[in-house]
Amino acid sequence: MTPRDGSDVPENNRWSDLDRPPLGEAGLRRSLLRGDGLWSSLEVVPRTGSTNTDLVTRASSGAVAEGAVLIAEEQSAARGRLDRRWSAPPRSGLFFSVLLKPGEHEVPVERWGWLPLLAGVALATGLSSAAGVDTALKWPNDLLLTVGGEERKAAGILAERAGADGVVVGIGLNVSLRAEELPVATAGSLALAGAKVVDREPLLRAVLRSFERWYLEWCAAQGDPGVSGLQATYAAGCATLGRSVRAQLPGGRDLVGEAVAVDSDGRLVIAPADGPRESVGAGDIIHLRPA
Repeated sequence: MTPRDGSDVPENNRWSDLDRPPLGEAGLRRSLLRGDGLWSSLEVVPRTGSTNTDLVTRASSGAVAEGAVLIAEEQSAARGRLDRRWSAPPRSGLFFSVLLKPGEHEVPVERWGWLPLLAGVALATGLSSAAGVDTALKWPNDLLLTVGGEERKAAGILAERAGADGVVVGIGLNVSLRAEELPVATAGSLALAGAKVVDREPLLRAVLRSFERWYLEWCAAQGDPGVSGLQATYAAGCATLGRSVRAQLPGGRDLVGEAVAVDSDGRLVIAPADGPRESVGAGDIIHLRPA
């Protein structure tokens, strides 16, 4: 067997898990970096605290251009929404961040809030084609897979501003995580969901190509989620819509009702049983009943 380029992985643990070979940086660059495409640079590091933190720092100093991709084989201080922390074994998933500058494409700032949802659509559509697995999106930024007849969270997305004109979007996806490695009982992975492909390189290529297509189409529409098809595609794949939910809102207020739509600003529209509809732009959403 000819190993992939793992020169940046210490020799004593490069093949500590033969089911989890290192990513080949050179091959990924050859397949993803094109002069007329979105992705401008790509780096794979063996370990870091957070790819989002690192890329925000680089972007804020002007060290990287739009389309920079930073991938880590392992993260020691990965963060999700609401500053939640999580960890995973080395090379068990895809942990990466990308730098976007929608203002350079004349996308108004008020539409940048669609970027986490766009990333979810790109992740879901990329995995559906490459891994042969059914996915669903939980508003605003979780990817769900079915494991043992139950919905499990297999990926999360975090978007952060980087300087005056940049947004860093980070994705953490569980690929080969085994049942005994799950951080919580509600987590899942592509392997546990019976995915046909768990080789991380073709999965990463598929997701980044999907991301590129959705982002450039959205930018061409100046961020209009209707014209670009983003709003309709997100709604079609959103497991939150049509369900009873509890929204735990900033300030400690709970809102319970049916999730009926995602509006033009990317907010979740909730219809309480005894009051007017409300659009929620931030908060923790709990599904109260199966779809």
